Amino acid sequence: MGLVQGFLSTMDLEFQFASGISQLAPQEWDALTDGSPLLSHAFLSTLEQTGCVGEGTGWQPFPLLIHRDGLLVGALPLYLKSHSYGEYVFDWAWADAYQRNNLAYYPKMLAAIPFSPITSARLLSHDAQVQAVMLQMLEQQMQQQRLSSAHVLFPDDASAEVLRKAGWIERSGVQFRWENENYKDFEAFLSQLSHDKRKKIRQERRKVSEAGVSCKKLRGAEVTAEQWDFFYRCYANTYRQHHSTPYLTPEFFQLLGQRMPDNTLLVIAEQAGEPIAATFNLYSESILYGRYWGATKFVSGLHFELCYYQAQEFCIEQNIRYFEGGAQGEHKLARGFLPRPTLSFHRIAHPEFETAIKSFVEYEAKGIGVYHNELEERAPFKNP
Repeated sequence: MGLVQGFLSTMDLEFQFASGISQLAPQEWDALTDGSPLLSHAFLSTLEQTGCVGEGTGWQPFPLLIHRDGLLVGALPLYLKSHSYGEYVFDWAWADAYQRNNLAYYPKMLAAIPFSPITSARLLSHDAQVQAVMLQMLEQQMQQQRLSSAHVLFPDDASAEVLRKAGWIERSGVQFRWENENYKDFEAFLSQLSHDKRKKIRQERRKVSEAGVSCKKLRGAEVTAEQWDFFYRCYANTYRQHHSTPYLTPEFFQLLGQRMPDNTLLVIAEQAGEPIAATFNLYSESILYGRYWGATKFVSGLHFELCYYQAQEFCIEQNIRYFEGGAQGEHKLARGFLPRPTLSFHRIAHPEFETAIKSFVEYEAKGIGVYHNELEERAPFKNP
């Protein structure tokens, strides 16, 4: 689909569905965001420039840009999708239903951060009228191009409220998040857990230590090219173990570390002086996002050490309030994470399918609510 642009004379707004954000000035885009590193121009443009999104990936950048008097006043991180991989909000059954009725579900429009189940702003504007216009443009484009649907994944509360008022189908989910309650150190955090959870974590960490494993935390500027190469081997190995293919390229991580050195954390585990595992995280002043992990050999408890305990220690050291553990993983409960709700919003072009999907989502929400309550009953902290 080529470049689409136009002018809304009633509001003096120019709109454009562009081919990417790489040509935008970083400060233009970033001035509209909520500060999330995964929503930054650096992160999204690096995905484009290293071939992680674009031709041949099923993720075609199609950002909606709104200008007034030459100034960017609204933006939407938007993609044309030819599949549903890398989204973490699953609509494969919807696509299958379309196919069984000889209808095309793909391409669809998707407002999201690729490969990242991260809640943050989506309707990027400081003007409520501009936010409403962006939704109108999205729906208009869906109808004009005869696309099956438009989806907004993991919006923050402000964006969600605009979508809710516009009547989009609302879908619920659950993720896990750890909160740093101004802990003095890791032991102070452990002291708040129930006895059995505290004992289990200490046992896991002891096994790693007794195996002769040590860990070091490296920020972006401290990571060497060799260390990035090692991390990528670990990252790719995780995908191979799950009979899958990595979404991201070696160049992506190397370039991101250069562009976002103050937001990048690599944790490397070593045994007998040799690296054996690594994790990749992104962080801001208030939130750390756990992203990718991999290992070249098995050590009992090492996954939990690198993916959770090292990151929790970093949050405590840097006074970072939240650690987003991402999708899935009830085992996170035992490591101090608590469930929290997530949202996505959907507009379906076909009236009958829209009615059917709305009914499905409403039924699904009841089960999500029960699941969330069950998780809360299994909270790992000591009873007050």
